[in-house]
Amino acid sequence: MSTPARPPSPQRPSLFARTVNVDGLARLAHRLPGRGRPVFLTCVYGLAAGLAAVAFQKGIDVVFHVGILAFSHLRPGAFVAATLAVTVSTSLVVGWLLSAYAPQAAGSGIPQLKLAFWKDFGVVPLRIVWVKYVAGVLSIGGGCSLGREGPSVQIAGGLAANLAGWLGEAAQNRRLAAAAGAAAGLAAAFNTPLAAVTFVLEEIIADLNSPLLGGVLLASVIGAFVVHGLVGPQPAFSLAVVQAPGWRVYALTPLVAAAAALVGVLFQRSALGLRAAAGRLRAVPAWARPCLGSLAAWGIGCAIFLTTGRLGIFGLGYEDLSDALAHGVGWRLAALLLGAKFLATVACYGMGGCGGIFSPTLFLGGMCGVLLAGAAAAANGGHLRDADQLTLAVVGMSACLGAVVRAPVTGILIVFEMTHEFSLVPALMLGALVSQTISRRFDRHGFYEALLHQDGHHLERVIPPRDLRGWQQLRVSAIANLNPVLAADLSPAGLRRLIEAQPYARFPAAREGALTGVLTRAEAAAAVTTGRAPVLETAVTCLPHETIADIQARIIESSSLMIVLLDQPAGRPIGLVTLHDLLRAQAAMSKTLAGT
Repeated sequence: MSTPARPPSPQRPSLFARTVNVDGLARLAHRLPGRGRPVFLTCVYGLAAGLAAVAFQKGIDVVFHVGILAFSHLRPGAFVAATLAVTVSTSLVVGWLLSAYAPQAAGSGIPQLKLAFWKDFGVVPLRIVWVKYVAGVLSIGGGCSLGREGPSVQIAGGLAANLAGWLGEAAQNRRLAAAAGAAAGLAAAFNTPLAAVTFVLEEIIADLNSPLLGGVLLASVIGAFVVHGLVGPQPAFSLAVVQAPGWRVYALTPLVAAAAALVGVLFQRSALGLRAAAGRLRAVPAWARPCLGSLAAWGIGCAIFLTTGRLGIFGLGYEDLSDALAHGVGWRLAALLLGAKFLATVACYGMGGCGGIFSPTLFLGGMCGVLLAGAAAAANGGHLRDADQLTLAVVGMSACLGAVVRAPVTGILIVFEMTHEFSLVPALMLGALVSQTISRRFDRHGFYEALLHQDGHHLERVIPPRDLRGWQQLRVSAIANLNPVLAADLSPAGLRRLIEAQPYARFPAAREGALTGVLTRAEAAAAVTTGRAPVLETAVTCLPHETIADIQARIIESSSLMIVLLDQPAGRPIGLVTLHDLLRAQAAMSKTLAGT
């Protein structure tokens, strides 16, 4: 890590910088010898991130307990009225904060941190951190059916990145701070240090062999120490006594994992589909949309509470999930909670609420496992031990989370560490294998990457491959021009306007959106002069899933030295790659690899 000769002036003063002696820490860090400085800074990042994650958790607990939980002891009519007031007031404040100060603080926060890690060297504006904290506490504590783990990662990673700036780190050197903070934040949020390390490496850094591994590991340990000291070392879920799974469990594990994975796939498509539709909903202002999602969740949550006495639709839902794991619930009730939580979470996330998907997907997967295990026990005359049903519920948790997040190692470790039951690991591994197979069959991208694509961010254009072979395996869109100039009007007047306005030698020609060929500039000029219809060259095409390696030879062998990217076979052109684009991108990659 490069260090400046002396620490630069801190970023503009903040409450954190005034409360903590940041100048003193900066001077101490710069007095340390070469390798001591990054270790010291990582410890500072981990401590601050762990404290921030614990503070976030405590804030949510306080708001939920003085609001939803306290009102659950009132008469039904009073409960409905009081929770409605809490839901509307908190969601309106959340919507105002997000729209007025930091729209990037909406949702989970993990994809936003991943984008900042690669695109902005880990730099996260401070306003995103405090807006995420306040909006997350109000949203989740106020009963919104979302999770706190994703926001904890963004808050912790963003705070650590800002702390790095206050301690004199240049903007281009803050990736370690963001990654270390994210690991410490997740370790503190879930009380799962091993899963925090693998998640940051799998999801944010996208490299299990990253040179940042040491810093991520150290920060995760410190985050675990923080939560152990302030909250306690207990696991997130207390299970009944777990025995070694029998053959029936391993026979049912693929079925449960497949069902939980399908629930995860449906959840991802529904949430992102509603999110896309909400973005086009011009009749409702952005600040009011989270309120609509919260009201939907409130209605569902009230109906479930008044009929079953369960509050799991509100907020995290960990109480109902813990009860299902520790004492068991009927499979019919599990089915009811599964459907209700699914709809409430889709509504909250899709309408732009502030919260994550870890807790909801664990809840959905757990209830899916309870449902199928209970149904299997009933169909088998009750010949399925309670311990076996519990194992299947835990398999459902891991499988659903893994299907949505696409981090299978994290899905196994996070459930193992949250339960402290090693005997569950073989079933979790089998479930993860099935889950990943099914989720990748239905969706090319996991939830976070699909969300970034929905917002127009393509990480393959930002994350550098580790070698030339890796570069060649990138999708064509990584080097394509995704805003091609099309020749749609082939009349003499249209062709004249085209060649006068554009300098290009060739243009994809399209009629009613469908590709018809390639128009050369010379042929367009000749058609303008003679008034005849231009003769088009045959277009060489490719599809979005094809790689750079797939199209290299086809570009070189084509007469136009160009390949047109179609959205589907015989579909509309959405991009193009020329031989010049290919050679320029390859030269840039060779230069990058030579400098590493």
